[in-house]
Amino acid sequence: MINFIVNWIDNYCQNHNISTLIVGVSGGVDSAVTSTLCAKTHLKTIAISLPIHQNKKELDRAHQHQKWLLKNFKNIKCENIDLSILFDSFKNSIPNKYHSNLSLANSRARIRMTSLYQIAGKENGIVVGTGNKIEDFGIGFFTKYGDGGVDISPIADLTKSEVINVAKQLEINNDIISAPPTDGLWEDDRTDEDQIGVSYSELEWAMDFKGSIDSLSFQKKASLLKFKELNNINQHKMKPVPICIIPDELKN
Repeated sequence: MINFIVNWIDNYCQNHNISTLIVGVSGGVDSAVTSTLCAKTHLKTIAISLPIHQNKKELDRAHQHQKWLLKNFKNIKCENIDLSILFDSFKNSIPNKYHSNLSLANSRARIRMTSLYQIAGKENGIVVGTGNKIEDFGIGFFTKYGDGGVDISPIADLTKSEVINVAKQLEINNDIISAPPTDGLWEDDRTDEDQIGVSYSELEWAMDFKGSIDSLSFQKKASLLKFKELNNINQHKMKPVPICIIPDELKN
């Protein structure tokens, strides 16, 4: 599986004359796996930490992973760009009446996306997504035009448990593998599962469930209903932008 993904990335870059892979690293397992898979292509890979008032533990794990990449791969370059001042300036420029905690959290992701594309444009590169299957296609747990704004998604067909298995095979630092998943968009210790309300293992089960809901325990029913709820309300993220198709007779 590892070789298959590495070859897929490499073939894409060769076919599109791409010389550099740009990956945002957060200190989590998804970005650690993605950046390592990119590094294994032997293409120039830039692993970038983009903290915005970041939790110190998350930032330490990101820097730890960058050091590990530099030690193990010659084609790696690492950058650390603190976007906290930029975010504060953006926040202070928007009238308070338009502030909301969720919108501001999503704005962090969009500022990071813009930064990654700035670097990709200079380096003849592409932005490599770090989302897994559950987040990208199960419940839409990502920011539209934020961490969802990428050029390729090499691990988007892997569930969280599969990503963790790949991480172990790649010998990613265990502190990263065992860390509770978090999107890093909040100034507290909330995890992804705190926000979602269901564990990733339950979401994986619900995504594959094909039986009758009547046969399930109360807890299983609750997990399945939560998955279906999130899948439904986030369809706008997982489907193409709706286009108003004008009939030919109205154009003539």
